[in-house]
Amino acid sequence: MSLIDKNSKCVSLQAKLRRMNIENKIIIAAQKAIEHLYGTRLDENKIPLQQTRKDQNGDYTIVVFGFSGLSKKKPEETALEIGNYLKETEYFITDFEVIKGFLNLIISDDIYINFLKKNGDNTNFGHTEINPEDKVVVEYSSPNTNKPLHLGHIRNNLLGFSVAEILKANGKNVKKVNLVNDRGIHICKSMLAWQKWGDAVTPENSNTKGDKLVGNFYVLFDQKYKEEIAVLVNQGIEKEIAEKEAPLLKEAQEMLLKWEENDPETRALWEKMNAWVYAGFDVTYKNMGIDFDKIYYESETYLLGKELVLEGLKNGVLVKKENGSIWCDLSNEGLDEKLLMRADGTSVYMTQDLGTAQLRHEEFEPHKMIYVVGNEQNYHFDVLKRVLKNLGKPWYNSIEHLSYGMVELPEGKMKSREGTVVDADELMEEMYATAKATTEELGKTEDFNQDELNDLYHAVSLGALKYFILKVDPKKQMMFNPTESIDFNGNTGPFIQYTYARIKSILRKAGEINPSTSWPKTLDEKEKNVLKHLYNYPAIIKQAGDQYSPALISNYIFDLVKTYNKFYQEISILKEEDEVKKNFRLALSIFVAENIKKAMQLLGIDVPERM
Repeated sequence: MSLIDKNSKCVSLQAKLRRMNIENKIIIAAQKAIEHLYGTRLDENKIPLQQTRKDQNGDYTIVVFGFSGLSKKKPEETALEIGNYLKETEYFITDFEVIKGFLNLIISDDIYINFLKKNGDNTNFGHTEINPEDKVVVEYSSPNTNKPLHLGHIRNNLLGFSVAEILKANGKNVKKVNLVNDRGIHICKSMLAWQKWGDAVTPENSNTKGDKLVGNFYVLFDQKYKEEIAVLVNQGIEKEIAEKEAPLLKEAQEMLLKWEENDPETRALWEKMNAWVYAGFDVTYKNMGIDFDKIYYESETYLLGKELVLEGLKNGVLVKKENGSIWCDLSNEGLDEKLLMRADGTSVYMTQDLGTAQLRHEEFEPHKMIYVVGNEQNYHFDVLKRVLKNLGKPWYNSIEHLSYGMVELPEGKMKSREGTVVDADELMEEMYATAKATTEELGKTEDFNQDELNDLYHAVSLGALKYFILKVDPKKQMMFNPTESIDFNGNTGPFIQYTYARIKSILRKAGEINPSTSWPKTLDEKEKNVLKHLYNYPAIIKQAGDQYSPALISNYIFDLVKTYNKFYQEISILKEEDEVKKNFRLALSIFVAENIKKAMQLLGIDVPERM
């Protein structure tokens, strides 16, 4: 190799090191230190690095307890030796502290100043350019057309939409899809109730939103069904048998058979009532700020599922029982038998899910198909993957179930058939009214016109609702409290929105901001703390994408906002006489505002310019 080639390689390596983030630089430096001091080269995953605790001095901490075997010394002595070596040899480490076996490193201000200089005007900071080949399908919402969307659907929709946006920020080519469960016995129940007791009522002549009207008949069916069961039980029939033999249920089952046989009258009623529901859903989705790239309908996918089942039966993978029903035996895999087609030839949920999965694979060829569905369906998706595997689908493992906890109210679990649900539309209306009242109490919107006020109340109410739900780890069950969510203080959406509006107000008062031609040499601790939070944003986005967790984004934004507010309250910005410091703090504020806006967009939340 020539001297020129060697020099080029050296320059290239130095440039690569400069581009590395702080964590990588620290790990490489620690590897060098341990090799120099103790004669052993450790893999990078053997060097425990974490952010320094807030109650201690430092930026990053190396946990050195595991190095005592190499140094043959106590953890404190080992940490001291490594710390001294790093301080002497690495330009970006200015000092350190040792607390037992923890080596707390203090990073040079230059690192953070140059970080702002490089990224302050990057409106796409932390987000990765989308790779068209890295395809992911995210399914969420998946409503039934026998009832309106409720609070449980809200968590599903908000979670699915946000996860899709977070995956996009990680460079994934995401398709957001919805599977509408538009057929089945539950749909026939609302149809039959309307047919019997509807008296030709429509959304138009009753001034009722279509999905709510159909949902009312689903509840009515359940009431009448229970009355029939009670009559049969009083006649001496066991309750379990009465539930199966009630005339209403028999009629609903007959209606389902007619639907599958394409009976014109049944199909016409089905199309009419579903159209009412779709119109209602569209209004709710729009108000919620939710959208989809494609909507599938169970009525269009279940036949493909049936084909897969019959193909599996033909190939000997599935078994037919004496009554004609078709099953998949998973007992040798630690599960039981799974029904895939009823004796009368009608399909079950699993049938259409098989068809839908096959259709999506053919259509998108995704690396992952993520189903956002409550944890009550954990078993269902475990079975779905195993059935697809048994059917010889090599892509079965692309299916992932984002299992989330249920939303409950103080009075307990919601039940659609009993009508004890929190309606999504009514909840959003209540949130709007609460946002309006709370904002008016603060008395800072005197110069807003009515349209601006409506937009503000809408943004604040949805921001409160979405943030309150998304800040909870998806896996956890949660209790919803509308009053807590709308608070303008604490860990809430309105608190973050208000901070953003405050920063925008500062920037408006600053007028034209001159780009910094010179930068400060040192940082105040509170400036550095804000920059440290901003620096972590790309890592948070990656972690949130890996874990499908908007809660990580929510917590990041809240911590950033708290840190910025402390900086704002204790350090002068507009009144700072030193122009270099003033321009730096304004540049920092611009970066924070843009980061809040981008991060909140990943949660589907708008941030008002004024509040």
